[in-house]
Amino acid sequence: MTTPDQTVERHSVMTVVNDYIALTKPRVMSLLLVSAVAGAFLGAASTPTMEVLLAVLIGGALASGGAASLNMAYEGEIDQKMGRTKNRPVAEGRISPLTAALFGLALNAGSFAIFSLMTNVLAGVLAITGTVLYFGLYTVILKRTTPQNIVLGGAAGAVPPLVGFAAGTNTLNLSAWYMFIIIFFWTPPHFWALAIMIKDDYAKANIPMLPVVRGVRLTTVQITLYTVILAPLTILFGVVTESLGWTYMIGAIALNLAFLWYAYKLIRIPDKPTATRVYKYSLLYLALVLVLVMVDSVIA
Repeated sequence: MTTPDQTVERHSVMTVVNDYIALTKPRVMSLLLVSAVAGAFLGAASTPTMEVLLAVLIGGALASGGAASLNMAYEGEIDQKMGRTKNRPVAEGRISPLTAALFGLALNAGSFAIFSLMTNVLAGVLAITGTVLYFGLYTVILKRTTPQNIVLGGAAGAVPPLVGFAAGTNTLNLSAWYMFIIIFFWTPPHFWALAIMIKDDYAKANIPMLPVVRGVRLTTVQITLYTVILAPLTILFGVVTESLGWTYMIGAIALNLAFLWYAYKLIRIPDKPTATRVYKYSLLYLALVLVLVMVDSVIA
């Protein structure tokens, strides 16, 4: 029979475990892992080996989680000021910044070891490069200094497909870099839509996101501009990549037409509900583009 003390102890342990899981930002991690796996499929031009898939999933999760933990360790004070982040473990003082930082470093070390031992050093180096870009370039340098923070810092989120591609091939080719560029140009519309949604939070935390500094109207124009650039890039990707065929091309055209429509609607109605729809569709858009890459790599 379980005693009250044992119940409290078990609850306390689960709380700590959940806090450490929260440090890794699992929801953000999920799409990063999908992009890394898509890169592995693209590199194999078929289904990757089980060893490569396991390395990409485990090593990718450790790298992504480690970068997120370092981010929370550094941004505890900022997170306290924002409704979306005020309940994070470091912001609420449940985990110290030093502990979160050490946890993040340990996860990244584990990621490098996994990739190096199960695949190759190039994949490990690229995984660590993603962390350096996200934490060093975006979090520490750009986020609090320029409204173009997410444009340059977005390179961090574009690294996972390179990692997945390199894990299976030990090299990078034009198709791998096209995936990098696609996610690089997808990032600003995605995050600027989010920034419109929580503009007041960013203003309260004194973070110079584009809608805060330049206004919502200009931000909607920038979202549309990047979406217009993104559309032909995704189509050209299908042209230059031999392992992609009509399944990818037809799907990519349809997804881009919808994205352009959502961006146009945001210019016409620049409010939070419309921005929310753009934000949610951008997530679906990238997920489906990545799925198309995986499917066509197998069947084309």
